[in-house]
Amino acid sequence: QVIKCKAAVLWEANKPFSIEEVEVAPPKEHEVRVKIVATGICRSDDHVMTGALVMPFPIILGHEAAGVVESVGQGVTAVKPGDKVIPLFVPQCGECQNCLNTKGNLCSKTDLGTSGGLMADGTTRFTCKGKAIHHFLGTSTFTEYTVLHESAVAKIDSAAPLEKVCLIGCGFSTGYGAALQTAKVEPGSTCAVFGLGGVGLSVIIGCKVAGASRIIAVDINSDKFAKAKELGATDCINPKDFNKPIHEVLTEMTGGGVDYSFEVIGRTETMTAALACCQYNYGVSVIVGVPPAAQKITFDPMLLFTGRSWKGSVFGGWKSKDVVPKLVADYMKKKFVLDPLITHTLPFTKINEGFDLLRTGK
Repeated sequence: QVIKCKAAVLWEANKPFSIEEVEVAPPKEHEVRVKIVATGICRSDDHVMTGALVMPFPIILGHEAAGVVESVGQGVTAVKPGDKVIPLFVPQCGECQNCLNTKGNLCSKTDLGTSGGLMADGTTRFTCKGKAIHHFLGTSTFTEYTVLHESAVAKIDSAAPLEKVCLIGCGFSTGYGAALQTAKVEPGSTCAVFGLGGVGLSVIIGCKVAGASRIIAVDINSDKFAKAKELGATDCINPKDFNKPIHEVLTEMTGGGVDYSFEVIGRTETMTAALACCQYNYGVSVIVGVPPAAQKITFDPMLLFTGRSWKGSVFGGWKSKDVVPKLVADYMKKKFVLDPLITHTLPFTKINEGFDLLRTGK
């Protein structure tokens, strides 16, 4: 059966979402149709709106969510109707080079970089006003119903509160994993976190769980400092308060640079500053924020020659299907909190107001 439901369609760049009635086709072989119960708003969605992340239009955005399986296509064995699930924008097919390697997590079936906006068979499951609508990152969660490949669905604890654990679909896992899985922060180490949105705060949670002795939070919006401290930051600094480059400030504060730094904004200048502020011989800097399209970085190679490591991290370096259910279980056991990351809860029809709140740093 085709389902008619509401979705937030983005017809073109730099325009608000339009709440439309869309038709959602039934799942094909190895696909799952999911009723979305809760979805988070992420800066990566906004990057598509502004053109910083290039995707085909019209499109249904959204990639951080939780829902309930409505129906499954032929051959699906991992989930059944009624199961609670989290969509995975980094799928786990279990067969590609990255899935088979213990160090890899960026499944080759992901729609990152290819930006096709279509299901594996080259078609879409969404129609609106007779037009085909593109999928986003294989998830498209800004809709009441969506269709996903079975490799892009993780079954979770049936008791989990979907309006909280939806954050494990992107923001929380991305930040928490950047600290624990990608950087492998050690007890007693010093860390600097650039950018205190939901992902940056999740990096702080990860650094604290890892036992970091000092966690320095960096943001040009000082309103974000109270929450950063609540979640484990030991120091908060605003680059606007200094008349010298922020990497110099951090190097002085720590007597030679931090052990681990994280760029959680997606700006080339802060990526270079984060690299420069980590210890010159054994510091590790991780890029977590989505880099802007068509921008290049120029930096002094001596920064790396002396021994620093520069790494990237997508979805916290976690193998999604394996780890998402475990993270939900850890949340249920109160190993970390998610509530402080949720600032507002809005009805779906107010999605544009939600993005306004994101853009104003609220």
